[in-house]
Amino acid sequence: MTPIIDAHHHIWRRADLPWLDGPMQPRIFGPYEAIRRDYPIGEFLADIAGTGVTQSVYVQANWAKDRFEDEVAYVQQATDETGFPQAIVGYADFLVPDVRPQLDRVTKYRGMRGLRMQLQWHENPQYRFASGPDLARNPTLQANVARLADYGWSFDLQVFAGQMAGATELAASAPKVTFILQHAGMLEDLSDDGRDRWRSAMRRLAAQPNVIAKLSALGTFIHKNDPDHIATVVRETIDIFGVERCLFGSNFPVEKLWTVYADLIAAYRGALEPLGEATARAALHDTAARVYRLN
Repeated sequence: MTPIIDAHHHIWRRADLPWLDGPMQPRIFGPYEAIRRDYPIGEFLADIAGTGVTQSVYVQANWAKDRFEDEVAYVQQATDETGFPQAIVGYADFLVPDVRPQLDRVTKYRGMRGLRMQLQWHENPQYRFASGPDLARNPTLQANVARLADYGWSFDLQVFAGQMAGATELAASAPKVTFILQHAGMLEDLSDDGRDRWRSAMRRLAAQPNVIAKLSALGTFIHKNDPDHIATVVRETIDIFGVERCLFGSNFPVEKLWTVYADLIAAYRGALEPLGEATARAALHDTAARVYRLN
């Protein structure tokens, strides 16, 4: 059985996440009462038990912005206590004049491999996270992202298809930085025209050799674990990027709203294994091991 690296999951404490406290705020993945609680590392390890996951990568979960170091410290403590996760993607504000003081504060955490600042913007207010659609074109943000090359860290790129022209410019402006496209480009419009726009935008972005595609969160807009939908998006993304530039992520516990981990893995295996052992191993393990420098 192919070993798996889960390159996108979260662990959290409800008290540290503003969006999990107070009235339920509209979120891109719909109602989330079931996960308005602690999701500690022990529960994640129970979720992945028996699924073949050998390593994992934590991706920031939107703690209060001024507590970005506390988030990394919390995850590093989980690693020190349990061995999971093996890598951390933290948060920084790339719109400040110089991001380096923030980066310097988290260099002491040995799990650090990258940063994410979510740039997604959509005409649907419920799908928005960023303040505007073109932050990827912001000169200050571009200069700060390019500085990640000096730290050897990646940038997790979260945009919709309509923003990928700007995202392509961002990737081109920082050729020494590896960009990891979140959630296979966040295909939210499943009409024929929507799929065509997504494919065209993905091809544009894939022309930048420093962009990797993450096969994750494919239940976000349909609120279910649909093996046929996963197979379609996974195979088309691999056709566009090449499997050596694709990696798997579970997006747990968000996907836990509609599935269990074993069923999610089964859907991805069902999409990948018919493409051959080498393809399945690359997407489920080898690309992530290389990109996140996991031993």
